[in-house]
Amino acid sequence: MSDSVPAQERRFLVLSPVGRDAELTRSVLAESGIRATICPDMAHLVRELAQGAGGVLLAEEAILDETSLYYLGELLARQQSWSDLPILLLARPGADSAGVRRAVRTLGNVTLLERPVRVAALVTAAQTALRARQRQYLAREHLTELDETAKALVESEARLNAIFANAAVGIAEIGPEGRFAFANDALCQLLGERRDRLLTRTLPAVSHPDERAAVEGEIRDVLRGVRELYTGERRFMRRDGEVFWVKLSVSAVRERLSGPSRAVAVVEDINEQKLAEEDLREADRRKDEFLATLAHELRNPLAPIRNSLHIFRMASVQEPVVERVTAMMERQVAHMVRMVDDLLEVSRISRGKIELRRERVQLAEVLRSAVDTSLPLIEAAKHKLAVEIPEAPIVVDADPVRLAQVFANLLNNAAKYTPEGGEIRISVREEDGMAVICVKDNGEGIPKAMLSRVFNMFTQVNTGARAQGGLGIGLTLARTLVLLHGGTIEASSPGSNEGCEFVVRLPLAPPQATAPEPEKARADGTPLRLQRVLVVDDNHDAADSLGMLLEFLGAEVSVVHDGPAALEAIRSFRPAVVLLDLGMPDMNGIEVARRMRADPEAGGVTLVALTGWGQKEDRRKTSEAGFDYHLVKPADVGMLQTILAVPGASEMRH
Repeated sequence: MSDSVPAQERRFLVLSPVGRDAELTRSVLAESGIRATICPDMAHLVRELAQGAGGVLLAEEAILDETSLYYLGELLARQQSWSDLPILLLARPGADSAGVRRAVRTLGNVTLLERPVRVAALVTAAQTALRARQRQYLAREHLTELDETAKALVESEARLNAIFANAAVGIAEIGPEGRFAFANDALCQLLGERRDRLLTRTLPAVSHPDERAAVEGEIRDVLRGVRELYTGERRFMRRDGEVFWVKLSVSAVRERLSGPSRAVAVVEDINEQKLAEEDLREADRRKDEFLATLAHELRNPLAPIRNSLHIFRMASVQEPVVERVTAMMERQVAHMVRMVDDLLEVSRISRGKIELRRERVQLAEVLRSAVDTSLPLIEAAKHKLAVEIPEAPIVVDADPVRLAQVFANLLNNAAKYTPEGGEIRISVREEDGMAVICVKDNGEGIPKAMLSRVFNMFTQVNTGARAQGGLGIGLTLARTLVLLHGGTIEASSPGSNEGCEFVVRLPLAPPQATAPEPEKARADGTPLRLQRVLVVDDNHDAADSLGMLLEFLGAEVSVVHDGPAALEAIRSFRPAVVLLDLGMPDMNGIEVARRMRADPEAGGVTLVALTGWGQKEDRRKTSEAGFDYHLVKPADVGMLQTILAVPGASEMRH
């Protein structure tokens, strides 16, 4: 027998009260490797059976007592289902006695051996009995394993049911027809349905009517095995009609021999999240509206100030004090205009709406434009500026305006954070197919703790030496624009008061003939070819100052302050160009433009939107209304000269 069976269960229990039969039997069995235990009486035999046995050998004389036989029979009758204890019964020679017949009926698995029994027959019968008993033990082990497996399954099912019942998300089993076959409490509560009612419905039926067809198709694909998993955000409806958002995941449950015929659906309530997202979008929209409105309101007072400054310049006022004050005011107005533009860039950056107008451009031209922009700030701080650009042209595929904005921001940053009389250096080189531009200063530097944050929105480096102005978005904008051009930008600094360096890398443009430079708008005081110009703006200062500026430039000007007056002036004054504000009360500039375009008397007039609203949507509206140009206040004088001097030109429209 297997060594895995305990020794007591591999032995024979021998009960033979006749002479030395018990000892002889034990000896015979021992010679064949079979262990035997002699029991002096039935009570002892019963006790040993409780310890286990591979079989029992009884002499007929041991069962003559009916009470003992009955006691043993009762014990065997209570055996476990796997057990059928083999019994070898040594009967006296001759016909079967009544006692033998009772033993066969009472004990069950009995093998009769008539005495005198041959040793070989006894040993063979004992071995056969033990092998049969071994198979019973194997069955016992198998049944024990099955019992343990069944118990584990019950426990697992109980745990699974507990998980389903207490899960924070809705869980359901979906049958072949898409109908609910099981639903946990969370799903019932989520849908506001009793379980018995829910089990009569399908998953698409609880979806929003606009999404039922889509949900039905997705579930059908999962059930047919077209896809293993569907995950998406959907709208569901409660029984009371309330609509809410869920994250729906449907996964296939595969059968052994066929494709998936069932699925498991997990439904997570994300309504609060979606409402929060909508609130964020609404807040973002309101922020954009606020910034656009703020920019508009700031541009309106800037327009008459800039117009007046141009008038001062063209009036050739020679007093030194006036000259200095005029220059100072021009610098501050330019600074204000840049800050207003930066306000709108915050919105464009956050929404990823910055667009590039790429062309082949020489890097030297871009840097020259950036230097011109930043030069007033550099000169005001008495910095020394060194520019090192190779004589050979370095050409990049870029938006020249945006790229100039990058380097102007870097130069402004260097000028602000370098003490008076400092040094700023720009150097350019080619390296591995890239243009490498370095802007270096000997100013306050950047602490190591701030190096990783200098490009973050609204971040400013305050070393304590000087209080700096600005919005803290210049470097953020610079990084965004460089990345849009396919380049990189890095900042480095040895530490506080040791200067810093910004390195920009941009891909070089493929070699080809450089496109001719576009004609630049003139910004001098050259008189215009005489034209009639109508200025329409409800802001009297802005309208009157612009009218005066245009008269200095040689135009014949009429100024009105509302829409009806503008429509009347079209017929009475007959202008060639109309500079029209948009945000006027009662009749706004869009409506005025539409009426002018519908008026045969205004045929051929050039319409120029001159407004504080400068976003893409504003430009789209003016284009649809029939405007030829869209200029943002305060308007660039050079641009106005170009438009008024070259009627019908299209290079700068919108």
